[in-house]
Amino acid sequence: MAALRLSRPAIKQLFPNNTTHLSSFSVQRKSFDTKMWSSVVATQRRSNGPDDVGFRGNFKGLLSSTSSLPPRTRLDAVCRQDRRGFKTSLRGRAAETDKVVVTPQFADSISEGDVRWEKAVGDTVAEDEVVAEIETDKTSIPINAPFAGVIVERFVDDGATVQPGVKLFTISRFAAGTSATAIPKTEASSPTPPTHGPIPSSPPPPPPVPSSPVSFKPTAAVTPKAAEVQVTSKDSDPSSSITGTRTEHRVKMNRMRQRIAQRLKDAQNTNAMLTTFNEIDMSNVMEMRKKHQDAFLKRHNLKLGFMSAFVKASVFALLDQPVVNAVIDGPDIVYRDYVDVSVAVAAPKGLVVPVVRNAERMNYADIEKAIMVLGEKARTGSLAIEDMDGGTFTISNGGVFGSLCGTPIINPPQSAILGMHAIVERPVAVAGKIEIRPMMYVALTYDHRLIDGREAVLFLRKIKSAVEDPRVILLDL
Repeated sequence: MAALRLSRPAIKQLFPNNTTHLSSFSVQRKSFDTKMWSSVVATQRRSNGPDDVGFRGNFKGLLSSTSSLPPRTRLDAVCRQDRRGFKTSLRGRAAETDKVVVTPQFADSISEGDVRWEKAVGDTVAEDEVVAEIETDKTSIPINAPFAGVIVERFVDDGATVQPGVKLFTISRFAAGTSATAIPKTEASSPTPPTHGPIPSSPPPPPPVPSSPVSFKPTAAVTPKAAEVQVTSKDSDPSSSITGTRTEHRVKMNRMRQRIAQRLKDAQNTNAMLTTFNEIDMSNVMEMRKKHQDAFLKRHNLKLGFMSAFVKASVFALLDQPVVNAVIDGPDIVYRDYVDVSVAVAAPKGLVVPVVRNAERMNYADIEKAIMVLGEKARTGSLAIEDMDGGTFTISNGGVFGSLCGTPIINPPQSAILGMHAIVERPVAVAGKIEIRPMMYVALTYDHRLIDGREAVLFLRKIKSAVEDPRVILLDL
């Protein structure tokens, strides 16, 4: 429906007791009647000065040219001209007052996602502040506020499934300044003083004596009460603690966790997984890290970790055993002429596996820089689909949580995964003597349909030798 944009005095005359209309500078046609029209026109004509909020163009001439028309027809003519170009000085700003934010386009492999709201209707948001997140199978996509304002409407519920282009919420720019006063605050009522009755003159009568002995039920005969199942609200977090209230909380699994569960089960159902183990003496790599840490930090502005040594050793072993870098695709075997190493990272919302691409071209510093960038994206939830797509080999480091030994699950569509574990000082035999060395168990889980035991064992031994003595990589031994 067309809107007639008026000056402040005209709007004040129309709505003397309702100042909320003053923020829009616009009134719908249905707000007028014949009796009110002449008064509005007179006020608008008086206030249509150069320094006031009025129509651009010959508004007075427009009113004069339509003076012979009935009031309603006259109003329609003004509204039509308003749409054609007779706009107020605030027309451009008013058009941006309310903005409807829609679901953005997803990656090619993603068709839908679930909405998780961070803000409610009436909340004030800053520009680029996260209003909601779209949880997809692979990542979470933040939905930011296009400008500072107030959320005035939400079109979908929390947890609803949406596709690209679906309306999410409406944000109002001009309401930002009045949001604090628009919502009345409920003041706490003062407590009512207790009333006291008259003081009794005689003591109360004693309780009656029971005519039969009191019966007691044995504790063993008491049946425990069944746990009450509750649906968890958005603000509660039953995963953080156990309260002992004998209740159960049912929480909807997010899409990323559902996708992780599906992929892990598919890996078990598809691959003939077998795990082989070995142990690595970390003395040399720890000594190298300690000796060159300061110089490495000064040169590259980041610390030297253990992950770069294992990525470099894995690339060295993959170049020696290309079958571990391959994958089964139907009746074919696909051999990749590149090495993309996926690094498993425990993100707040689930396990993510960003990819270090073309690791065969990288040195220790390049690998550390790539891992640092991907790890920061995982912690902040800003990983894109492109950061996790692909990968030919995966490294999982459960040692950061203290895991001593484990059997990792293959990350499809790959054929092998290396599991790192905690570094523990243990007595080992070295040149006929017992010495205390920092040791790490490593595990290689591989698809036995493609990789034979010989190749798997040789591959893991290659990693062992490259980590224990990185000089074998330089000498290509």
